[in-house]
Amino acid sequence: MEGRATYLSNLLQNCIDKKSLLSGKLIHAFLLRSNGLFSNTFLSNRLVELYSKCGNIEYAHRVFDKMPHPDVYSWNAILAGYFKFGSLGDAQELFLRMPERNTVSWNTLISALVRHGQEETALGVYDTMILEGFMPTRFTLASVFSACGALLDVEHGRRCHGLVVKIGLEENIYVANALLSMYAKCGLIRDAVQVFSDMDEPNEVTFTAMMGGLAQTDRVMEAVEMFRMMCRKGVRIDSISLSSILGVCAKGGGGEFGVGDQNDGIPCNVSGQQIHGLTIKLGFEGDLHVNNSLLDLYAKNVDMNSAEKIFASLPEVSNVSWNVMIAGYGQIHQSQKAIEYLQRMRSCCFEPDEVTYIHLLAACVKSGDIKSGRKMFDNISCPNVSSWNAILSGYFQTGDHEEAIKLFREMQFQNVQPDRTTFAIALSSCAAMGLLEAGKEVHAASQKAAFHTDIYVASGLIGMYSKCGKTEMAKHIFHSMLELDIVCWNSMLAGLSLNSQDKEAFTFFKHMREDEILPTQFTYATVLSCCAKLSSSFQGKQVHAQMTKDGYMNDVFVGSALIDMYCKCGDVDEARNFFDTMPSKNTVTWNEMIHGYAQNGRGDEAVLLYRDMIELGEKPDGITFVAVLTACSHAGLVDEGIDIFNSMEQEHRVVPVLDHYTCIIDALGRAGRFHEAEVLIDEMPYKDDPVIWEVLLSSCRVYANVRLAKRAADELFRLTPHNSAPYVLLGNIYSSLGRWDEAREVRDKMSDTQVVKDPGYSWIEYNKGDRTGYGG
Repeated sequence: MEGRATYLSNLLQNCIDKKSLLSGKLIHAFLLRSNGLFSNTFLSNRLVELYSKCGNIEYAHRVFDKMPHPDVYSWNAILAGYFKFGSLGDAQELFLRMPERNTVSWNTLISALVRHGQEETALGVYDTMILEGFMPTRFTLASVFSACGALLDVEHGRRCHGLVVKIGLEENIYVANALLSMYAKCGLIRDAVQVFSDMDEPNEVTFTAMMGGLAQTDRVMEAVEMFRMMCRKGVRIDSISLSSILGVCAKGGGGEFGVGDQNDGIPCNVSGQQIHGLTIKLGFEGDLHVNNSLLDLYAKNVDMNSAEKIFASLPEVSNVSWNVMIAGYGQIHQSQKAIEYLQRMRSCCFEPDEVTYIHLLAACVKSGDIKSGRKMFDNISCPNVSSWNAILSGYFQTGDHEEAIKLFREMQFQNVQPDRTTFAIALSSCAAMGLLEAGKEVHAASQKAAFHTDIYVASGLIGMYSKCGKTEMAKHIFHSMLELDIVCWNSMLAGLSLNSQDKEAFTFFKHMREDEILPTQFTYATVLSCCAKLSSSFQGKQVHAQMTKDGYMNDVFVGSALIDMYCKCGDVDEARNFFDTMPSKNTVTWNEMIHGYAQNGRGDEAVLLYRDMIELGEKPDGITFVAVLTACSHAGLVDEGIDIFNSMEQEHRVVPVLDHYTCIIDALGRAGRFHEAEVLIDEMPYKDDPVIWEVLLSSCRVYANVRLAKRAADELFRLTPHNSAPYVLLGNIYSSLGRWDEAREVRDKMSDTQVVKDPGYSWIEYNKGDRTGYGG
């Protein structure tokens, strides 16, 4: 009987290994007909295991219930089946009913909880297991490290690492890989590298985890070198490792990464295209997971032609394949192409999922097609916070801040929990509209959700209150933060500068330096702007010295701000000295220097610098032309200005706008060339803009050109009927010529239309900053 039982047990084990349910049922039937064999616990355990692994929990339970003396192995077999194919709650209840448990029982529960995303519960079960005196195995520790990695629970992970060393499992490849992966997911690359270095024979799982961890912390070059090492050591390259290195290449821009010059058969420069070739060489061209990674590589590097070719050649596709293509076209702002892929996806009988709609929503938002984006959003049955953030971002980017705030309120009504990004977008919309009450509402919601102390959200709150003119509230939030990063400091500095509290902003900057916070480009640009508004070249030079110390002298953005500061403080020569020493310049830099000359009455030098800019091949933009035309106007270089104005569209493909026309009309008016000014006004597309007529009327006053002054004033009476300036200017022109009757008529007309002259104000400063105002 014993030999027969062993034979049948081996047959059942073979069925379990092959998941052959039908053969197993035939053996089950034979056992039912055999006297005594069915009551054999060992054979019954095999049957329970067979049915559990094949997903037939009902049959497994029938066998289990008929066992006269189920042992711990019986319970473990039915428990494993419940966890894999049944209800998690029922399985946990079954675990609690077990009369006896062993390590396998605990491992089954912990691994199941981790697979179902209940990592915190899994760690609690693990702690209970240890307290009850059970020794963890490699399977226990692998599940625990996986849970710690998902939760970013470094403290728990380190405690388990200590236990691994204590029980001598640190050299076990299964445990070491899980430990390394945990450190990598937590961003502790130094610890992950140490674990990697201590491993005698790392396998493909080890290298894949290391590549993922390095890429996650933007150490792309080291991730590529890890792949090269994997190849040199002859470690088997599987589909997961290939997908990982393709992800690394996608993150690094898909270009070539130099990683040494070893003559090992692997190219010294590894690129996405080379890995693509390797996938074909290794026979993975039919692997769906690898092909999706290839699609992602080309899509993220905006090479949609290559992505199209791969997609068309795929032997099979999945929702992921379609989603990658939709996301790729969204990235290059081609929402219609993304929608076309959605239609093709449906025609191929694939059902769009939430990720599909999020990618489509992002595509529409990036393309500025907020109407289509809203349709996509409304198609999502239960949008999650990412979907809400995408549509909120779309309304913010298109300037529809009212709709963004309305949607934020709707999101709360739908009981969707906002995250830090949601609050940041909502606060930015409130700031853009200057909606203080709505901003307070968002502030209250952030407090309720415990996000008000988040640095990202706090920065948004500081910015919102500052833009609404409530700097005291902004400072209160700033000072209430336990931790302050550079973004918060920058927000506070920008807020003070925005509200003309430039001295206090400079004091904040000093405190920031005392706290050893390293300034960024934005910090220096803001502080230099404060110095410019204070006309304090002394403080500006202090900031200049600190910039030099911090290594920002070669930064074009900061350099442009420094030039602007010196020019606004009247120290144009110092600005030019710095300009000439800059190793690289962009259009903004040239514009600042040209504008600085124009501001300080050095028009000839502004024009000469503009000519240098053109000769050096720098492309001028609209701001360049405003600066140089202003210089020509103020310096009386009318013909030079006309030539530059005419060259804008003909030579530089810059279409003149109102500011350019205003500059050239001003130049002609200052020179008394009114006929040319009038002809230009009649031909230009902005003759209904009051700024043009105000400029012309001012020039007419200087030259006493009554006819054109009358025309300019009449246009202004039509365009801005409640503006007192044209009445006053025209009346003054008549008075200066002794034409008192006409001057009286202008005053009477002003009175009849109930236009009131704005009073003028003067400020006198005395006693170290005390001021008195006078109106008249």
